[in-house]
Amino acid sequence: MNKKELQQELLSRGVEEIIDRKNLEKKLNSGKKLRIKLGIDPTSPNLHIGRTIPLLKLRDFQGLGHKIVFIIGDFTGVIGDTSDKESERPMLDEKEVAQNMRSYVKQAEKILDIEKCEIRYNSEWLKKLDYHNIGKQADIFSLNEFISRENIAKRLDAGKRVSLRELLYPLMQGYDSVAVRADVEIGGTDQRFNLLAGRELQRNYGQVAQDIITNPLIEGLDGRKMSSSWGNTIDLLDPAEEIYGKVMSLRDELIIRYFVLTTRVPLKDIEIYEKDLKAGKNPRDYKMKLAYELVRFYHSEKAARQAGGEFTKVFSNKEKPSNIPKTNIKYGDYLIPDLLVELKLAKSKSEARRLVEQGGVRIDAKVKTDWKEKVKVRQDTLVQVGKKKFVEIG
Repeated sequence: MNKKELQQELLSRGVEEIIDRKNLEKKLNSGKKLRIKLGIDPTSPNLHIGRTIPLLKLRDFQGLGHKIVFIIGDFTGVIGDTSDKESERPMLDEKEVAQNMRSYVKQAEKILDIEKCEIRYNSEWLKKLDYHNIGKQADIFSLNEFISRENIAKRLDAGKRVSLRELLYPLMQGYDSVAVRADVEIGGTDQRFNLLAGRELQRNYGQVAQDIITNPLIEGLDGRKMSSSWGNTIDLLDPAEEIYGKVMSLRDELIIRYFVLTTRVPLKDIEIYEKDLKAGKNPRDYKMKLAYELVRFYHSEKAARQAGGEFTKVFSNKEKPSNIPKTNIKYGDYLIPDLLVELKLAKSKSEARRLVEQGGVRIDAKVKTDWKEKVKVRQDTLVQVGKKKFVEIG
């Protein structure tokens, strides 16, 4: 693609809204090197592919020669943003935040040229603010503006608590834009109020207001919004085979959306995939393409080939996995729930019983449906739970 086509895709792919579009187009056409800001709070140790939607947008800007300012919210992460939550997010311990963010730069490096990025931590400036500064910032916004936000309004209508601390979060995110003199900020649709706060604060600090690009939020493996707290994520640090397997469990209706938002497969190719699916072709084939692309991007071409081959071997050909973990336990007779807990294939006996009743347990390839049954455990006994968990007795 030429520069004009790249710019057009920059402003459309994975973009929900642009404020102010005309102004941003003018900036881009001016040839000026822009400062593009994204902040991520380390509320969990892993970045998931929902987070890669704005990170890939940063990559697009970086490809056009602009400066990326990647802010790790070590201060805002402690305070907590509830923009995307139905209830108050508790404050985190500083040690927990520090632990969570240990590998954030390394994870972002899978997408960005980190050497060319400006990496900042917002405790650098937020810790220096006093009540006088905060009071001046708070005076810019009204309480009504805050409580009219959809999520906050819903919580108030339901009689749920909204803390005064939550009112301060948009000020902090907005002040980040002042501190780094952002020209453009990227964030999810749930961040719209916080992003706009950055524009207002910049004006009040005598800066030119940043333009905003919002990106859509993506659904997780269970169809709800992707969230680490719900465990429905595909994480950047997941092993190759795990990423591949998770993608293959994706709902069919999300295949094209994932291609558009979480990859940089050319849009013209994705249009063909979409037509094929509408014509009745097997969604499984396109999930395999998607799984291959994500594993290739976050691991390697070789890892993608191996993960694809392993998936076909286990799930299509019904063969044993190549690398089954071995565990040494005492040989003899076991009740199935006791065995599953011993092998750490179930967290509790009650969970183990449910797994058996649901037909999710195989021992030496035989489905077990009676959790009261005793099984004889010997060397090379193969225990399987669900489609992915295998243990062989050593």
